[in-house]
Amino acid sequence: MATILVSALEHSANVHLKSLKKELDTRTKFIGIFDSELGEPIIDLRSLAIMGFVDALKKLRFFFKLNAQMVDLAKDVDKVLLIDSSGFNLPLAKKIKKKYPDKEIIYYILPQAWAWKPKRIPVLERTIDTLASILPFEKEYYSKNAPITYVGHPLLDIIPKFKEQLNSDVKHIAFMPGSRKGEIQKLMPIFKEVVKKLDVNATIIIPKHFTKEDINELYGNLSGFKTAHDTYETLYEADFAFICSGTATLEAALIGIPFVLSYIAKPLDYFIASRLVKLSHIGLSNIMFTQFNDRDLHPEFIQQDVTADNLIKAYKEYDRTTFLDDSKALRAYLQHGSSKNVAKILES
Repeated sequence: MATILVSALEHSANVHLKSLKKELDTRTKFIGIFDSELGEPIIDLRSLAIMGFVDALKKLRFFFKLNAQMVDLAKDVDKVLLIDSSGFNLPLAKKIKKKYPDKEIIYYILPQAWAWKPKRIPVLERTIDTLASILPFEKEYYSKNAPITYVGHPLLDIIPKFKEQLNSDVKHIAFMPGSRKGEIQKLMPIFKEVVKKLDVNATIIIPKHFTKEDINELYGNLSGFKTAHDTYETLYEADFAFICSGTATLEAALIGIPFVLSYIAKPLDYFIASRLVKLSHIGLSNIMFTQFNDRDLHPEFIQQDVTADNLIKAYKEYDRTTFLDDSKALRAYLQHGSSKNVAKILES
């Protein structure tokens, strides 16, 4: 029986981890940080929820202690699997490799060093034994002999249905204001204003793990909205969507539902990010689509540009037919899912 030290801090990382586990030998045991549905983690994931640089600074001591605990656990495992969350996982990888030089480390869903900090790339190459990339273009940023391989994209493993055609009229709009407290509280007033001005059925997608108390605190009065928890089913059934930046935008792009991206960060977080990131887009689907096209896949609105009027204007001017064709092209670009390939790496 193989034992794998897993570090999967984010909800989205655990969605992909669940898909990956289905491909592994049933005797494989996870220890470390992950969703409790997958075993017995060392910590409740809800205590790790943060948004942006400011929140992260407040929890530094807590994360240092957790990092040290993970290094200790690495001693007796067969392999180490890190998923996303570079702020925590890259320092963890360096400490594990220093203490246990022969311990094999696999990084799945790599740090977006090509966007944020290119100087991290040599560090990743020295520290990680296998860099499991989910972006076809990512390998171009690494050296010729880097241990990086494109494994496919995990969303293609878990999205059950893709749109092949669209309804002629938009009758149902889905709203996804994010999964973090700050995101939701900033976007909900604007989304509510949009719903009041559009004569359509509106559904708000609420993360499954939210309690009734969470919903009351974060969303307020939801009259005018139906509520749903199944992201993929709701996006597939809807005709259009307004979505906060994040994984959900790529999910929507692959499913084939036309959407507009909206994102409002804390002013300090946005100030820092705007000086670190060397990208013309914040939506991952736009970043990928522009690798093989000279135009955007979908509109993006950021900070003060996120207004009800701007969102409605973008909605009314949308070319949904072109979007669906582009969505199919994006799926073809990503080729296939990743879980089987990552399972082979872990079991080799």
